[in-house]
Amino acid sequence: MAVKRAQEEEEEEKERPGRKRSRLESRGLGPQPPAATTHPTVTNARTRQIVEEKLQQLEQQEDPETDEGPLDESKLKKMILGFEKRVLKNQELRIKFPDDPRKFMESEIELNDAIEELHVVATVPELYPVLVEVGTVKSLLALLSHDNTDIAIATVDLLQEMTEVEDLQDDSGAEALIEGLLEGQVITILVHNLQRLEETQKQEADGVHNTLGIIENLAEVRPEICGEAGPGGLLAWLLKRLRAKLPFDANKLYASEILAICVQSHEENRRLLGEMDGIDVLLQQLAVYKRHDPSTSEEQEMMENLFDTLCSCLMLLANRDLFLRGEGLQLMNLMLREKKLSRNGALRVLDHALTGAEGADNCNKFVEILGLRTIFPLFMKTPGKHGKKGLTKDQHEEHVVSIIMSLLRNCRPNQRTRLINKFTENDHEKVDRLLELHFKYLEKVLATNYALEEQAKAENLDEDDLYLRRLDGGLFSLQLVDYIMLDVCATGPPSIKRRVLKILNLRNASVKTIKNIMREYASNLGDTSSSEAQAEEQDRILDLLDKFQNT
Repeated sequence: MAVKRAQEEEEEEKERPGRKRSRLESRGLGPQPPAATTHPTVTNARTRQIVEEKLQQLEQQEDPETDEGPLDESKLKKMILGFEKRVLKNQELRIKFPDDPRKFMESEIELNDAIEELHVVATVPELYPVLVEVGTVKSLLALLSHDNTDIAIATVDLLQEMTEVEDLQDDSGAEALIEGLLEGQVITILVHNLQRLEETQKQEADGVHNTLGIIENLAEVRPEICGEAGPGGLLAWLLKRLRAKLPFDANKLYASEILAICVQSHEENRRLLGEMDGIDVLLQQLAVYKRHDPSTSEEQEMMENLFDTLCSCLMLLANRDLFLRGEGLQLMNLMLREKKLSRNGALRVLDHALTGAEGADNCNKFVEILGLRTIFPLFMKTPGKHGKKGLTKDQHEEHVVSIIMSLLRNCRPNQRTRLINKFTENDHEKVDRLLELHFKYLEKVLATNYALEEQAKAENLDEDDLYLRRLDGGLFSLQLVDYIMLDVCATGPPSIKRRVLKILNLRNASVKTIKNIMREYASNLGDTSSSEAQAEEQDRILDLLDKFQNT
């Protein structure tokens, strides 16, 4: 009878429900229902009574008349009543006949159809508050844990479409939906459902993709929900998905993207990822690309997401130690030498690993593994942009000089001597290159300053805004270059300073320019972890200025 009923309904509704119905029947309605022992007899009787009473109430409220026209609040409420009726009917039959799927198969098909009918609500987000008021959002969240994974996947599909609203942040109706989902612990429930989906089956793989879509949609509007990624189990699932020995697909790309979003601005997630051996997982996944480029643009995007995640994680001191012990420096060094697409990401990761006082151990290790032989050829000749998503020449030069500056600040005496000696090799060719970069970025800064004079008046910019725009306009790279120049002149062999002064004289340039740039840099230090460290760095720069002037 159920099959005959399904065929008749399929002829009447030749849309998505027909396809869903066929899949439901062909798969035997998913997992077996819970054992009867989980529902004691007394509880079953009472539950059946409540369900029957609720069904009677819904039938009394349901208006038999059908109105034509666009969806409005009254039509939506009737649709919701029909949906809730099917939910309760399915619950009742599953309780009555837990060991006989044939008894509740028809109700499961009807429930799936009711979920499909609700897709029309996604076109009218201003009606979302109605769903929250009458408790439909809670019902949908409950269906994510339905014994039949096909019902859960259909619900995921619906929620993904409902949260995929343009200008979601400015829509009051969508805001009500988001509040309802967050109150219902949607992240935890979604992760629980993810853990039982088998991606070797296409429908369940689509369910995984749509689940990640819901998380992304919510994170765009409420970035703070990423804080639930750790306690909710999402971080653990994402790492497990990246480790899975499956061919590259859209879900692996999506998992890498969600992971990058979760750690981008949440320190607690970075800490948890490190504790979950996430640094090793990232290094293992990236190691594939040290000698082989990604085969598609989508795979390249995934590789970049992994590099972004690693860079974010390295902002935490504990993760830098894990990176060092996991031989991350050796891997990045190999990537730079192999000249593959991964070179751009490796350069960014090295910059994050070595920067600041926290990067001292990594700096010393980098010199020990002969990293200077890798970084200085990149300093001497900036490679062209590698691929559409590669670093520009200016970005490449910024990362390289930042790495060299970090090495000068953090290396122990023996490693530092090896570093400074590089500037005397081959008739001070690296000093010549340093001056070449100085004049290049000085010219950029002067052009930026000129352009900002007019913008400052038109846009009423304050000093902080002006300084930030000057940094973007080349000042940051110029500060790095001049810091290196100041350091090697003040602490290196006298021949380095003589070479600098000679080139400055040939270009009719002044040492005062370098001094002014470094004084401005020292006065604007503000990204250090403590005022004590900031004062220490300022004193060091001023001390280098004094040595440079007196030597």
